[in-house]
Amino acid sequence: MLLAIDFSSVAVKTGQFILSFSILVVLHELGHFIPAKLFKCRVEKFYLFFNPWFSLFKVQKGETEYGIGWIPFGGFVKISGMIDESMDKEQMKLPPEDYEFRSKPAWQRLIIMIGGVLVNIALAIVIFIGITAYWGEEYLPAKNLKYGVAADSLAKSIGIKDGDNIVAIDNNPVENFGAITSEIILKDAKTLQIQRGADNLTINLPPSLLKELVKENKNEVPFLDVQFPVVVDSVKKDTLMQKGVISKGDTLIALNNHNFTYYNELIALRNQYKDSMVDVKLKHGKDTVTVRCFLKKGYIGFIPVNAGKMFGTVVKKYTFIQAVPEGIVRCKETLSKYITGLKQIFTGKVSANDSLGSVISIGNTFPSIWDWERFWTLTGIFSIILAFMNILPIPALDGGHALFTLVEMITGRKPSDKFMEYAQIVGMALLMSMMVYALGLDFWRLFK
Repeated sequence: MLLAIDFSSVAVKTGQFILSFSILVVLHELGHFIPAKLFKCRVEKFYLFFNPWFSLFKVQKGETEYGIGWIPFGGFVKISGMIDESMDKEQMKLPPEDYEFRSKPAWQRLIIMIGGVLVNIALAIVIFIGITAYWGEEYLPAKNLKYGVAADSLAKSIGIKDGDNIVAIDNNPVENFGAITSEIILKDAKTLQIQRGADNLTINLPPSLLKELVKENKNEVPFLDVQFPVVVDSVKKDTLMQKGVISKGDTLIALNNHNFTYYNELIALRNQYKDSMVDVKLKHGKDTVTVRCFLKKGYIGFIPVNAGKMFGTVVKKYTFIQAVPEGIVRCKETLSKYITGLKQIFTGKVSANDSLGSVISIGNTFPSIWDWERFWTLTGIFSIILAFMNILPIPALDGGHALFTLVEMITGRKPSDKFMEYAQIVGMALLMSMMVYALGLDFWRLFK
């Protein structure tokens, strides 16, 4: 199993995950730290990641210890007089001091508690505005697919064939090919309208498709891909050639006398000849030649001309002024999609076992090459998710503390320290159980 792991890819994914997660956690905790300081609360610790028993790094600046823990599941600020994950019971037994969180008015405590969520929302908006202004929006129009789609086994099982063109979902025209699968999942689509040659057909989607699509997304198996000829864009330096050469612009047409036309057909063939010498037939200009090379791990050693370059993408550019409302809309859409996904889990339309994941799943969403646009897009998405999860009215989360504070402001009665202590314990136990469960699912998928 270890020999099958591409450690360079893992390192790049891990690096992007750590940087993204660190940005989110530090800014979230600053959302608590800054109002706490403004309201004259003593902040004892400010940490990126958790630090039971020891810290990777720490330094004392004034009354606050700043540090980095060794468990990358979040971060924290320890505010004097606040019942939090530190569970400092001894401090809570003493009479409250003016600098303690519990001594402050309810409205100040509420602002301190929701500060992290507000910062994450603001961060997501800024990120999406920046992405929209700098990169714009690029996508492959579904109508540009000259050779139609490449359907995997699941797509074929519901009636889609290689070469079909997807023209609508529930009779709503499809514009962006890359969004088809997510649209089917998030809108719980019932039908697909396709063009097959000169015929226009409607395919009824089975109720079980939603669960199967979520499972496939977890395993990174494409439900629908683009069908395109195998034209060489570049050749890798470490390609092992025994006879002949493969050059930019060549079109591959056969592997060990098995003819193919499209890249998805080549993928199915090459897996049969993994780590062996093969004959590759290709068109080089007007000539048809055969070269011999080694399929290292099933790869010939070239990069094909991708579908976007071959068929043409649409690029929308925005001025900064135009990017502001567009970035806000993207934030709303991201949150809406996440909530829809949660509803599908709780209603049983998709399986929690296929949808949930821990830091391993999160880290795996980053690409195996460093891509800044993808990095900031994922960071913006995770910032919205972090804000939503933290505002949930669960004890031990910001939303739980905020809920108790709101009840106090409405009723005029403050929950006792003992009640808050027990609520914190229950909330932490619930969160730890969810984290262990999600981590277990990820390990199970890895070994499976």
